[in-house]
Amino acid sequence: MKTTLQENPDTIGAWSAFHPISAQDTAAMAAMRALVEPSKGRLEGLAARVPFDSIMEGVAAPVGVTYATDQVGGIPGTWCRPRNARPGEALLHVHGGWFTWGSAHAFRHLVGHIAAHAGVEVFVPDYSLAPEHPFPAAAEDVRAAYFGLIERCVTKIAVSGDSAGGNLSLGLLAFLKASHASVKNAIGGGVALSPVTDLALSGESWSTRAEADPYFTRSQVTGLVRSYLAGHEASDPLASPLYADLAGLPPIRVHVGNDEVLLDDSIRFVERAAAAGVDARVDVWEGMAQGFPGGIGQLAASTEALDLIGAFLAERFAQSAIQR
Repeated sequence: MKTTLQENPDTIGAWSAFHPISAQDTAAMAAMRALVEPSKGRLEGLAARVPFDSIMEGVAAPVGVTYATDQVGGIPGTWCRPRNARPGEALLHVHGGWFTWGSAHAFRHLVGHIAAHAGVEVFVPDYSLAPEHPFPAAAEDVRAAYFGLIERCVTKIAVSGDSAGGNLSLGLLAFLKASHASVKNAIGGGVALSPVTDLALSGESWSTRAEADPYFTRSQVTGLVRSYLAGHEASDPLASPLYADLAGLPPIRVHVGNDEVLLDDSIRFVERAAAAGVDARVDVWEGMAQGFPGGIGQLAASTEALDLIGAFLAERFAQSAIQR
């Protein structure tokens, strides 16, 4: 199945929404591209961990959010706690970094904005990274953090993730859906930002957005994915959520930039989920590159996306309370 966004975004499906870029954001993205495109495709291997974290540290700090280190389910990580957090609720956010880079601390400000918009405490696990810990170590750590929240008597949980974290968060939803454990009922919904859903890298946007994407190249990502899978089959549903049985998943919202090589990963996943009867929608943002929600204060699209994410999560937590 190959579905790629063409010139007319309305041709995707009823499960999609297209957000035109503003003149202000057009200028801001042009400035960003001039800054980052000279380094396109150069983040590789362990040496990229420090510069990648530095990029994420550049996200503006949210107002009224505090941070605390902790271990949940035996997995270290960081809590992002907004002052308006509702008791008894938690969001589990899985950070990005192509399974090789990233940390809870570096992502705290991005996640802090999600926490503030949703009015919920968020735990960001420091899951095991490749190549030291290849598949399925990261997925197992994310599951352990989820069950750790259950052990703390958190009864209303949602999950979110960006990029590789989107892969792991959607994978967690599929795993829990297939599980017979009653704790899966604690999940109220999921949000994914530019998720990596297909580690076979078969999406057409790897070609159609190759020039538009200012950050990543197929050859660069092929090496990162190979390091993570360590010989495991890319089409295994446990590694690539696109190939999982999606029927019965909770409501899901996906946000992706129109200029990303990962565009097709988002579109195809939501198309399959919607066809399976899932309440799923993909929001496609014109002119945006991966990580654009972190441009809060600089991009109007960042604020709009965070508003939508916050409203969806708040609605899902409220709906979970009604169902109980």
